Amino acid sequence: MPQRRDPFVSFRHSSGILARTLPEAFQATAAQRPDATAVRSIDTGREYTWREYAATVEHIAAGLAALSVTRGDTVGLLLTNRPEFHFVDTAALHLGAVPFSLYNTLPAEQLGYICANAANRVLVTEQRFLPVVRRSGLRLAHIVCVDAREPGTLTLDRLMTLRPRDFDLDTVSTRVHPEDLATITYTSGTTGRPKGVELTHSNILAQLVGLGEHLPADHTDRIISYLPAAHIADRITAHYAALTRGIQVATLADPHRMAEALTTIHPTVVFGVPRVWQKTQAAVTTAVADAPGVTAGLARWALRVADQRATAEIAGGRATFGLRLRHRVADRIALSAIRAGTGLDMVRFAASGAAPIPVDTLRFFHGLGIPLTEVWGLSEAAGVSTTTTNPDPALGSVGRALRGTDIRLATDGEILVRGPMVMRGYRGEPNRTASVFLGGGWLRTGDLGALDSDGNLHIIGRKSEMIITDAGKNVAPNVIENAVKAVSFLVGQVMAIGDARPYLTALVTLDALAIAADAAAKGVVAADLADLAARPRIRELVTEAVIRANATVSRPEQIKRFVILDHTWEPGSAELTPKMTLRRTIIAQRYAELIEALYAPRPGPGIIEVHGSRRTPAIG
Repeated sequence: MPQRRDPFVSFRHSSGILARTLPEAFQATAAQRPDATAVRSIDTGREYTWREYAATVEHIAAGLAALSVTRGDTVGLLLTNRPEFHFVDTAALHLGAVPFSLYNTLPAEQLGYICANAANRVLVTEQRFLPVVRRSGLRLAHIVCVDAREPGTLTLDRLMTLRPRDFDLDTVSTRVHPEDLATITYTSGTTGRPKGVELTHSNILAQLVGLGEHLPADHTDRIISYLPAAHIADRITAHYAALTRGIQVATLADPHRMAEALTTIHPTVVFGVPRVWQKTQAAVTTAVADAPGVTAGLARWALRVADQRATAEIAGGRATFGLRLRHRVADRIALSAIRAGTGLDMVRFAASGAAPIPVDTLRFFHGLGIPLTEVWGLSEAAGVSTTTTNPDPALGSVGRALRGTDIRLATDGEILVRGPMVMRGYRGEPNRTASVFLGGGWLRTGDLGALDSDGNLHIIGRKSEMIITDAGKNVAPNVIENAVKAVSFLVGQVMAIGDARPYLTALVTLDALAIAADAAAKGVVAADLADLAARPRIRELVTEAVIRANATVSRPEQIKRFVILDHTWEPGSAELTPKMTLRRTIIAQRYAELIEALYAPRPGPGIIEVHGSRRTPAIG
């Protein structure tokens, strides 16, 4: 168990109160601007004020209490991103209960395992997920269905009519203690069973205090909730930060509609995994390439100027007067229109996290005038542990530790984290918990890193994923994988292979949704993936992407051969976790024969050899 240096952390609310629990912070927020919009659904257009949010929380809390949910009990949520998630989760928090979210792509077996570990008697879900709930064999006392009347379930409306005779929300919420659990976040389980990360109210508030110095958002800000609530990133940025700071949340059930949602909401706060930013970058460059002559020429010139300014400023210098003047002209004739066209024209705070993002992508958005930073952290430390800052983003690093977070490196380079945001432990797994804690409360993160002279942390890769070639070279596969994805919207996933091999090869999947969207924009219908994967032009474009990516890394990190698969890897599948993390061990087993073919003396059908991959000098 970690040794705690502080019993709890207080959160200084903008109203002036010191909140020690999430319910205290929520009530202060709701009272501050009761008629302001708190939550809206992009899917239905329905909006809820803070007054309505608070009233709904009170009714749901009473209903849950009538189902005998009390302090310390767990409540499962299997939902898409919708307002009801916020209402139910916040209501459970007021009871001192422990709401936790489940990825809605989970198979029945994993759903059953997680709920057994959490020991929840109540599950709140939607009609579409009831079949998998029933297949899981769960023995639940109550299932609440938020969007339909189904046999054996309670509707949310019915739940809200239930109320114990002596129920008083203020009384029960004041019993909540800072060291009570606020949620359990289940890791994706790339190598085994998911682990239940237990986070307290104090852990969450410590995270918000540290993050607040870099994200001083308030009621004037807007954020889109599109990542799964089972992902700590969405819980922190679009739920806990919102209920404590008054940020307006717009929920989006289908994350594939994010590009459309951005142009509808024009958020001021955006958190995205690298793929979101890479797709936006690819969409912009594709749109510029497809624009008519003069427009395309001006846009290309503007993007070149943007890159020149970003390169100058990111290198720690200052753009010349002439470059700043050209950038001002570029912004007026093209860059401002690009920001507006992508819905990013109102952004004040933007961050990328959950996986490494290519420096080229960060530089692209810096030049575009969007203040994109990179954060690093893990569920076990409540989300974010380090962040880069503007105007000196220290590209290539993930920045410095948040206030209250201590970072150090073990002798083998593993990153260790300590602070009041570090988890209580893994639910029901004392041995696993003990294995990740060292003396003094230091948490082993599983990531390898390095610290530069300015104290910026550089991530090398997952300790368990490092490739060691037969020449003894250590390679972090995520570097080349992300580089390939960054340069082509065609590419969905890349898995580099090369452990005990003479060179790196890769399995590549196409991005079906991006290809379909691009085809639709051009007024045509995309062919099926099997056909696309075999087309010479597609093979040529993906090869060009690999060559460009290879030019950004050292020779041992370059991909020499690859194959384009005729199918995708879906989140929650055998190959990908719900967080879209590669299940490398399973992929290596499933595609063993194909991987061997990649290393055959003579490449067979479908195997693409890469030439012209000599490394070029880095820009700037």
